[in-house]
Amino acid sequence: MHKRIALIGLPLALMVSACGGSDPYQEESGGGGEGGGDGTVVIGSADFPESTLLAQIYGRAMEAQGVDVDYQLNIGSREVYYSQIESGNLSVFPEYNGATLAYLDEDAPTGSSEETNALVEEALPDSLEILESSSAENKDSVTVTSEVAEEYGLASLTDLADVADELVLGGPPEFETRHQGVVGLEEVYGIEFQEFRSLEVALLTQALLDGDIQAANLFTTDPQIAVEDFVVLEDPENLFGAQNITPLVHSDQVDDTAREALDSVSAALTTEALTALNERVVVDNEDAADVAQEWLEEEGLA
Repeated sequence: MHKRIALIGLPLALMVSACGGSDPYQEESGGGGEGGGDGTVVIGSADFPESTLLAQIYGRAMEAQGVDVDYQLNIGSREVYYSQIESGNLSVFPEYNGATLAYLDEDAPTGSSEETNALVEEALPDSLEILESSSAENKDSVTVTSEVAEEYGLASLTDLADVADELVLGGPPEFETRHQGVVGLEEVYGIEFQEFRSLEVALLTQALLDGDIQAANLFTTDPQIAVEDFVVLEDPENLFGAQNITPLVHSDQVDDTAREALDSVSAALTTEALTALNERVVVDNEDAADVAQEWLEEEGLA
């Protein structure tokens, strides 16, 4: 079943400004909280490949059970899309439980998946809820090349404190202001980089390889980490916490059929599978929708 896919191609800077000003959905949906209308479930994704892939996986699983699904892909960062879930313009969003908690309560402690989910449920407004978490987990990281790791003796984030002032950190713009980002690196580890360079996620690997930056905020399921022999610095203080793939839903817009389909995906998805699927999309340049459909068929979910 193929439904309308709306690709929102606004530059991230424009989208972030829209968060504080005009509603990017206002013209399209009337600013209402009505989801897709007529019982349609609207699923969204952030502006990086894994999020788009997850939206395709969860969305197509719902479609396989007869749910009418619309896609709003590449919306932007959490600072942009969360308000759209809360207002009901989006019905489902494949989220990361720890990052969601940090967004809702920057002072919340990090913990296990179960502890994190309990805190998320407490912090969410009544209109929203999270469904079952997947065992698949993708954390933020500070990652360096093997050459930089060897030159500066880096294996852990604790090793960065004495040398970070010689290094440039690259990451998406929101990483600079998040607790699970530059703010937390300074508060928890005492790390202060020479400079933070705002870059699109797709540009970070090449910037590392070219030496334009010496450290990067990469996701731990990024297949380029293995391909390029990068070193993910350990996080002994658990700054980045649990980061299980966890659907965030607008409760009134997701019926039992949709919930069962979403939970079935979460039960089947593993970190290893997600990393392999990411490689097909990011490295092999396969279409995310095709990759999602094939995996669902292999798992008996389509």
